[in-house]
Amino acid sequence: MSEISAQFQMQLDTFALDASFTAPSVGVTALFGPSGSGKTTLLRCIAGLEKARGTLQVNGATWQDEKTFLPVHQRPLGYVFQEASLFPHLSVRANLEYGLKRTPPAERKVPLEQVVEWLGLGRLIERGDPAKLSGGERQRVAIGRALLTSPRILLMDEPLSALDSTSKQEILPYLERLHRELNIPVLYVSHALDEVARLADHLVLLEKGRVIASGALHETLARLDLPLAHFDDAGAVLEASVAQQDETYHLTRLDFPGGQLWVGKVEQPFGTRVRARVLARDVSIATQPPQGSSINNILNARIAEIRDEGPHKVMLRLQVGDAHTLLSRITRRSRDQLGLTEGMFVCAQVKSVALMA
Repeated sequence: MSEISAQFQMQLDTFALDASFTAPSVGVTALFGPSGSGKTTLLRCIAGLEKARGTLQVNGATWQDEKTFLPVHQRPLGYVFQEASLFPHLSVRANLEYGLKRTPPAERKVPLEQVVEWLGLGRLIERGDPAKLSGGERQRVAIGRALLTSPRILLMDEPLSALDSTSKQEILPYLERLHRELNIPVLYVSHALDEVARLADHLVLLEKGRVIASGALHETLARLDLPLAHFDDAGAVLEASVAQQDETYHLTRLDFPGGQLWVGKVEQPFGTRVRARVLARDVSIATQPPQGSSINNILNARIAEIRDEGPHKVMLRLQVGDAHTLLSRITRRSRDQLGLTEGMFVCAQVKSVALMA
């Protein structure tokens, strides 16, 4: 079976892990939740670094069950920690080759030259002292070393958390490229919602050691019964494609099933797939097509769900076309004045769109 299936229970002092999930064997699955929710503990169980009760199957291969427990060195995985943890006495090339040498030649699926290209390591590979690299550069080398073990799964434990904002912005495009190019499934631990929205395809949401939701990213982010939809930066993710360039105003039109969005100029060929994030606070509602508005992006939508958020705000889940969802956070007063009800057709006015990738 082509999937990752995990189920673990363990007690660590006052913390109890009782988590199970199934994830696709392709793309990036984010393990997301607040600090202390059990994300890293769950990842360490998958790696075999923690010996918990339970089961683990990766693409039909049993790594753990009642009779089996593969030790870490027998699990074909790559692990990227928060800190790059490069070998200080080895050059960049030697650090990368360490990962390559861990894999017998007949089992090597990821060539060194490919990893160097994916991660932009060409100008770094002959550097002799890893300590002189920037934080983002060290983490790229660490990711390359993990990939060169030709793992069947890549585990990444908050790989950006130790980096400053500049280094994070430096490394994110490389992670996006790996997302596009790799056939290796990635389990990505994070407590940063913007990272998850930018990189993940599937989301596993943890709270107090338990999985409270698991599903496709765009669906899970928009579920009003989950805490994610009520964060300050709650929003929806849309997969779209570059459809038109407006050279006069330096704008690009993105098309997706059910609508289109104008954004700042995207220097990509027509048909290029991009990911856009629309925050709930940037979506307002009109009951009639607005006239004389400065807002360029107005989408036809249906109110699928309304949920109260405290004494003065409500969250709307909007259906746009057959497959896309937006969230809109408005005041209770606006809801009542407009007479908004579930099932009603409205115009969603999108004030801002963030291109994630």
